[in-house]
Order: sequence, then C-alpha cells, then structure tokens
Amino acid sequence: MPSNHIPLPSPSSSRLICFNKPYGVLSQFTPEGRWRGLRDFITLPDFYAAGRLDADSEGLLLLTNDGALQARIADPRFKMEKSYWAQVEGVPGEAALQALRQGVLLNDGLTRPARARLMEPPPGLWEREPPIRVRQTRPTAWLELVIREGRNRQVRRMTAAVGFPTLRLIRAAIGPCHLDTLAPGTWCEGDPLAMITPPGGP
Repeated sequence: MPSNHIPLPSPSSSRLICFNKPYGVLSQFTPEGRWRGLRDFITLPDFYAAGRLDADSEGLLLLTNDGALQARIADPRFKMEKSYWAQVEGVPGEAALQALRQGVLLNDGLTRPARARLMEPPPGLWEREPPIRVRQTRPTAWLELVIREGRNRQVRRMTAAVGFPTLRLIRAAIGPCHLDTLAPGTWCEGDPLAMITPPGGP
C-alpha cells in the first residue's frame, strides 16, 4: 500500500460534528496563552479537528472520531471547497476581484484560482467579541471567497495582496457542510457520508 494512501472512512462508525468556532478559540482542545480551547465547548471524547481555523477567525470547524475521515477532509489532494466571508478594509473593485479569481502571488507561490464576489453583510450575523477595529475615514466591504487550498492564513494574505486587508474572517462552508443558523459556540451532528460522496452522487 502506498505511504500516501488514505483509507476510506467507515460511515457506520464515523461521527461528524459541525462547530461554529468563536473568535479567540483554538482548533484544539487544550488552551494556550490567551486563547481558549475546544474543551470549553465540546466534551465528547475521542474527537479531533479535521483541519484548522486560526484563533482570530470564526466559523465552521469540523471534528470527527474517524482518523480516515479527518485526513480526507483536511488533505488538499481531495480539493474540498471552503467558503469564507471576509470583511475587508476598503471596497474592492473589479480589478481586485479578478486578481483573486485568477490567483494571487504570495511568498509561498501562486494561489489556485478562487471564486470571489462582493456580498451584502451575512444575514443574521452575530457580533464579534471583541469588535473589529475600523477607521472612520475608510469604509469596509464583505467578500465571499471560495478556495480549494489550505495554506496558512491564506484568505487574509490574498486580500492583503490585492490591497484590501481582512478585518474579520468567517468560514461559512466546507464541502457540503454549512454554518446555516448554527450559533457561535454551538455544534450539531453532520453527515459523514456526505463528506466522502462526490458532488452529484456516488
């Protein structure tokens, strides 16, 4: 068996948790420094984060008790789409949006093409604690970015590279899993089978 082979998860025993991670919480159960850990919100044993979300970012984090499913969700070879809502400083024009769509040159190479569009503030958006810092002389705008990579702080670096620093970042979806109406700090059960079924069916 090749060393890079990832076995298929076992849907009969796999469990998947969709968690709306608040600002200031790490993608691990143990707290560090000023950041809280997942154990403040999830007390189920033997669950691990599938991928990560920075402490200063919010939104969807998936956890599972199945190592194979964890690897499949996190591994970039499976090109699972991740959707983000980014509140940026300034209002990007079409040139900046097109640059994001084509790929942005970062210090670790060119990003893959992304889907990028201006959007209205997400409906039902909760207040962040602490709130973002804004400048009275500079407006802000919301972007939706859909990427298939997972580089360190990638979305923040992409928007900064085209001249619009990210002030607030929320992950809205991973593959077929969406935040929907999930409140910050709460979780619900997801469908493990949906994460291993190609779009459009088996």
